[in-house]
Amino acid sequence: MVDRKYVITQVQELQVIIHDLLDEDLVMNEAFQVAVMIEKLPPLWKDFKNYLKHKRKEMSLEELIVRLRIEEDNKAAEKRGCGNSTVMGANTVEDTSQNKRKRKQAFGPKSNSSKK
Repeated sequence: MVDRKYVITQVQELQVIIHDLLDEDLVMNEAFQVAVMIEKLPPLWKDFKNYLKHKRKEMSLEELIVRLRIEEDNKAAEKRGCGNSTVMGANTVEDTSQNKRKRKQAFGPKSNSSKK
């Protein structure tokens, strides 16, 4: 697999090859098919590939394809987000020393005149 083509397109091409092999009566279990697809992921998918390799639960070919679609969508959204000029984040307000004094006066101890 290569980085410059969509992963799902390449997975579909691999599935065609696997189906051709199955048509020729070559027995290939699903776990092997999943392992081959994970191993053939492109270099930019290294982190996701390692994540999939370390999963404890065996997954089906269908589950793998769903995960690959989701990851590819996430990568595409991330790429679109990087090109966007708006920066998402929280607005911060800095207190000046004058605002702090006003707040202390408003919420600080009351004058002695109310005790009389």
